Formats: sequence, structure tokens, C-alpha cells
Amino acid sequence: MRSVYVFCADGFEEVEGLTAVDLLRRAGVSVTMVSIMGRTKITGARNISVNTDILIEDIKEEADMLVLPGGMPGTNYLRDHEGLAELLKKQYEAGKWVAAICAAPSVFGGLGFLKDRKATSYPGCLDGIPVGEYIEEPVAVDGNVVTSRGVGTAIAFALKLIEVLISKEKADEIAASIVYPV
Repeated sequence: MRSVYVFCADGFEEVEGLTAVDLLRRAGVSVTMVSIMGRTKITGARNISVNTDILIEDIKEEADMLVLPGGMPGTNYLRDHEGLAELLKKQYEAGKWVAAICAAPSVFGGLGFLKDRKATSYPGCLDGIPVGEYIEEPVAVDGNVVTSRGVGTAIAFALKLIEVLISKEKADEIAASIVYPV
């Protein structure tokens, strides 16, 4: 079974994080919500309280994919967390999947993951960050990096994660099951 860690911090964008968790779980992926805040209960950007599954310190094994939802100030917390940066670098350098949406692709940019890649983000969030080619598509996939634009592209993002982890057929099956136009 494929495994994914979705990293969450206070101020994360709930729609982006929870849509990824929901659709990946529907596809049969083992998804673990990971808090970087030192406690499992966090509060999203819209004041929705969420209980994560584990703390980042409790990660015992690698995952097939690491996912960062956007939102503010959540993205800043993700960017500034040294332990998360180390996990992301290890994952990226091993050629394993990393994915981010909205403002969170800026975390990848700061780590140098985007300098030779196509990427997208919430408008303006990659300004001043080296990116191979900025594209205004809902989702960009280049190598082992997936990026997306924001709340309005959260379903397309989650379906693309299913596609790259499992198959296009599985992504289409999940899209049909939620009455998402393909």
C-alpha cells in the first residue's frame, strides 16, 4: 500500500490539506496527517480545529510522498521547521515524490527544488524564487515534484497525487465517485 505524510501547521489551508487526505484515502492510500506544532491538535487558517495523527518527531518510517498544504501562517511554519526541511531534502534527493499547493511551493523553492523545474503556486508566492518555468496551470508535475495553485485547484491536485502514486485509471475512478468533471 502506498503511504503519504501530509504536514500540517497552525494556519494551514483546511480545504487544501483535507481534500488531499480525503481523496487519497478514498483511493486506498495510507495517509498520515503530521503536526509540526508539538501537539496533535492544530487550528487551520479558517479557525477549524483539526486533530492530526502524529507529531513529526514520531515519524518512524519513510513515505512514498510528502505533501504540504498552503495557507498562512501555516506555510511560514512549514518553511521554518528544520526537521521538516531535512525530511523534504532526503525525500527529494532520493527521487521520491514531494507535493505542495498554494503558498507551500515556496518552501520547495527555498530548498532549491524548483530551480530547473516547471512549477505553479498561488499567484505571487514564487516571486523572487528561482523556478525553471512558472506555469499558470492548475497542477504542475515535473520529475518527482507536484505543485498546485490553491483552494480552487485542491481537487485537481489531490487527483493528480492519486494518478502519480497509483494510476490515471484510479484517479478517474475517484473523480467519478465524487462527481468531479473530467
